[in-house]
Amino acid sequence: MKKENDTFLGIKSWAAEDRPREKLLLKGTSALSDAELIAILLGTGTASMSAVDVAKNMLQQAGNNLNALARFSVKDLMKVKGIGEAKAITIVSALELGRRRKETETHERPKIVTSNDAFELLKGDLMDIPHEEFWLLMLNRAQRVIRKQQISLGGVHGTIADPKIIFKAALDELASGIIVAHNHPSGNVTPSQQDIDLTRKLKEAGKLLEIKLLDHLIIAGKQFYSFADEGLL
Repeated sequence: MKKENDTFLGIKSWAAEDRPREKLLLKGTSALSDAELIAILLGTGTASMSAVDVAKNMLQQAGNNLNALARFSVKDLMKVKGIGEAKAITIVSALELGRRRKETETHERPKIVTSNDAFELLKGDLMDIPHEEFWLLMLNRAQRVIRKQQISLGGVHGTIADPKIIFKAALDELASGIIVAHNHPSGNVTPSQQDIDLTRKLKEAGKLLEIKLLDHLIIAGKQFYSFADEGLL
């Protein structure tokens, strides 16, 4: 518990790569949590809480669900400590823009039928980068893409993909199925034992959550390896 004589460390005292705005510039929007993105909208926190802390409190009021948060009114948001009318209006406006964008994409969502469909959707993110990244496609029951999201970013030799983060993202979007993908900067699409173990773990976890693992792609340049095509799912 924070003592009265403790010094509150605001966002400006954080390392540059940990501040939401700087982190966005360095790593892109996908690297930020929901709370960090909201903190950018808020701009400032309070005397005792950073903007990220205020954003986390706001999300907790909505059960950490953006869809639920989008149903909050300005008055609802103003009940959160650190949120005044101006900040509440900013959040409501941003969420409304997100809703409108989602509506315009309803008829444009790509459908994934084959592994090549998934590759075409992901190759622009993974084809020619010198480090490993792990991405997630979340699909509805009709196998149309609900959302594409970067899960992790690593070095030349690997990246860590946490199943908890993967399935939390899928649950938040009420996805019925997922396709995961990562790249091999070496150019070799052969899966490592770690790739095989992760795929098995995701498949079993998906069964429990009723979110089917449809495929795991390894992308290297213009080539890719599909666990589904190889009969390993």
